[in-house]
Amino acid sequence: MAKSGPKRFAVKIRAGYEISYECPQPTPMILTLSVYPSRTPDLLSWDRMRLDPTVPVNTYHDSFGNFCHVIRAPAGRLTMSADFLVQDNGEPDAVYPQAEQHALENLPVEVLIYLLGSRYCETDRLSDTAWSLFGQFPKGWPLVQAICNYVYDRITFGYQHASPTKTAWDAYTERRGVCRDFAHLAVTFCRCMNVPARYCTGYLGDIGVPPDPAPMDFSAWFEAYLGGRWYTFDARHNKPRIGRILMARGRDATDVAIATSFGPCVLAGFRVFTEEVTSR
Repeated sequence: MAKSGPKRFAVKIRAGYEISYECPQPTPMILTLSVYPSRTPDLLSWDRMRLDPTVPVNTYHDSFGNFCHVIRAPAGRLTMSADFLVQDNGEPDAVYPQAEQHALENLPVEVLIYLLGSRYCETDRLSDTAWSLFGQFPKGWPLVQAICNYVYDRITFGYQHASPTKTAWDAYTERRGVCRDFAHLAVTFCRCMNVPARYCTGYLGDIGVPPDPAPMDFSAWFEAYLGGRWYTFDARHNKPRIGRILMARGRDATDVAIATSFGPCVLAGFRVFTEEVTSR
């Protein structure tokens, strides 16, 4: 049975965002900003996306189960925002060192896609490196943890290192990046070592850890398929954390981008907040 660390009482979390784009002309967009359906029962207030100015929204579930919203942003500034409350069990990410790695032929067919290379996870370029680094580690949980340890030690974190085109190979060679780069490199190494891994994004506040004075952003982590289920791993922080609020998951950042625009636009404002609500 998975271990979840010291027991805490359930916590209430306030989360949300305010994001603005400037568009020189009407521009179609796909937005992925809602809480993932598995967390919907935990919502204490609706995570409704507000648009200013108001425009029609077509909402659907994509092939990964994410909530997506199709809009046509008007020319000028469009601001999207949300502010909601969610209940969390207050427990850190589960830890299960005995979780075994499946032989490929025994994997459920629906997880096989998470063994393949993708836009930001170039398994073909990093396969030899992965096997030279991790080929001697015991399969299963120890292998995935060794990958997290390596990525955590190799990459220097810094928002100034962010780039929307940076891939796992780039992060490996440059040795710097943001949380999505940590996740992409770890996901790629896992896939190279025959462990299905999928990219995740969402909220992660400073709950149970010292506050970080830097402006908050959405966070990226990943899930690895071991012992018949998906487990959360975080190569950026490399320790179990409390209060993750999943928004979306997919092969890599392509599938979970907060906004995919089909035309020119400029990010004009960005604020994300996540905080534990304490009783008064």
